[in-house]
Amino acid sequence: MGHSEHHKTHRTGWLRAAVLGANDGIVSTASLILGVAATGASAEGILVAGVAGLVAGAMSMAAGEYVSVSSQADTERADLHRERAELEDNPEHEHAELAAIYAERGLDEQLASAVASQLMAHDALGAHARDELGISEALAARPVQAALASAGTFAIGAALPLLTVLLSPLSQLVWTVSGASLAFLALLGALSAKAGGAPALLSATRVTFWGALAMALTAGAGALFGVVVG
Repeated sequence: MGHSEHHKTHRTGWLRAAVLGANDGIVSTASLILGVAATGASAEGILVAGVAGLVAGAMSMAAGEYVSVSSQADTERADLHRERAELEDNPEHEHAELAAIYAERGLDEQLASAVASQLMAHDALGAHARDELGISEALAARPVQAALASAGTFAIGAALPLLTVLLSPLSQLVWTVSGASLAFLALLGALSAKAGGAPALLSATRVTFWGALAMALTAGAGALFGVVVG
């Protein structure tokens, strides 16, 4: 009888970028709204600030993710280029290096050497990339995918507190945005945990705690600023 295993590791790249984007979208936009609201600004001013934060944040997330993940991709390409040259110049040393890796994982020396020989005969660069460098197809850097995921999920996350602003009376805006944003963060934490196969309660608690702290500090700064200029 066949046994099917469903691992989540292949989701690591896009899931990290998506969760980061949505979390930042909710936290930064809600914090911005609360900070501006605490100064006594009008509903229109709060909404304009939130929309500006959404656009600027989404673009910043896209640019930041693309640059950082591109740097990772450049490093991976450089390592693969170096490894390819080493395989061409000194295949015996590379074989011994790969065999030593398998021996350290528990194979006896003869079997480790045989496994290294067979894997190198099949795909020498792939074997060294995976087992020596830690580079695999599932975890490879994808700059464009990361940038789009971060920007898109940031915009979605930022739209949630903005929608709350539209639906809430100005007198209740601070409490409504705070409560709704914390609920959104808890939901995000639970959904991301489910997608990654992790405990939902722990993830939701962690995301909500740090979001609440960020919003509280920003609202406090906005209130202080409002007092100073008032």
